Amino acid sequence: MQKEIINFFNEISEFYNSNTPLVVFRKPDEACITAYIQNNDELHYLNSFEDQGFVFAPFNKNEKELLFPINECTLLTSEVSESADLKIKRNDSNFNIISNEYSKENHIQLVNKGIDFIQNNNVKKVVLSRKETLEIDKIDVIDTLKKMLNSYKNAFVYLWYHPRVGLWMGASPEQLISVSHNKFKTMALAGTQLYENSTNVVWKEKEKQEQQFVTDYILENIKLSIDTIKVSEAYTVKAGNLLHIRTDISGKLKSSSSLSNLIDSLHPTPAVCGLPKDKAIKFILENEEYNRSYYTGYLGELNIDNCTSLFVNLRCMQLNDNIVSIYIGGGITIDSIAENEWEETVSKAKVMKKIL
Repeated sequence: MQKEIINFFNEISEFYNSNTPLVVFRKPDEACITAYIQNNDELHYLNSFEDQGFVFAPFNKNEKELLFPINECTLLTSEVSESADLKIKRNDSNFNIISNEYSKENHIQLVNKGIDFIQNNNVKKVVLSRKETLEIDKIDVIDTLKKMLNSYKNAFVYLWYHPRVGLWMGASPEQLISVSHNKFKTMALAGTQLYENSTNVVWKEKEKQEQQFVTDYILENIKLSIDTIKVSEAYTVKAGNLLHIRTDISGKLKSSSSLSNLIDSLHPTPAVCGLPKDKAIKFILENEEYNRSYYTGYLGELNIDNCTSLFVNLRCMQLNDNIVSIYIGGGITIDSIAENEWEETVSKAKVMKKIL
């Protein structure tokens, strides 16, 4: 059901305030905004990759994927045009950092431990993250969503809520997988630097190498599932206040291939865990000292109109009343400098702080 944008947000607000499970999202560079409003408060889990609906998957493969099943939801859509007035209220909220658990000193110590791990265990890369917890005096969830839609037009912007799980929001620049009528697309995204009025920048060898690791891994892991693979040249893309190196990869899904095997081979990608994947994941689970939960998992529409479009859950935050947890990380290689890696997480945190 298509609605005027103001009416759309008014309805979303009413559903959210009544504790109705829902997800609202807009795909990158699109005007259409979609909401799945679940008709009950049951917690549904993904049974197989033949299910239809909106999937929300954690980083840890040992934890269950959640699903808003299409047949248990009412769908609402609207259009967010360039000229649309989303009626965003003036922002006069304040926030304070209340958690020192993942402070600069702790993160630098973790990164140095990761560098030692790479040097001594034949590992190419490990992605290490932290959680920054803020207390905010007031937050309007729907207004925050509107601000993300305005600020991050080339990202997958979403608000996901279930009363038994909580509220997550994000603006992810990275697609995990797109399959439409057997046409396959994905991307390798890595390397980070601040955007300073131009995308014409020079990348250091460390960032170029990190991005190549991701590209090579994806190509190796899709070759049995994808025909006629095409790989673009690496290029620079802007995501909020940051720049990344991106390579586009496309092809045709073999008839014998299953969506389940393809997703399993790609998630989690080296962009969010490292290489070799098993060693990197083990190090992360043993050393990050917190549960990533849905950060660096994936989310998106599964088997809707013969299309699946999933995104890596990056640039995201979890909200619990007036407590906001922001998740940020970065790829560590043998050439990493711990102080620089800390500064990268500070820059990434600004993507979410900007809209609070």
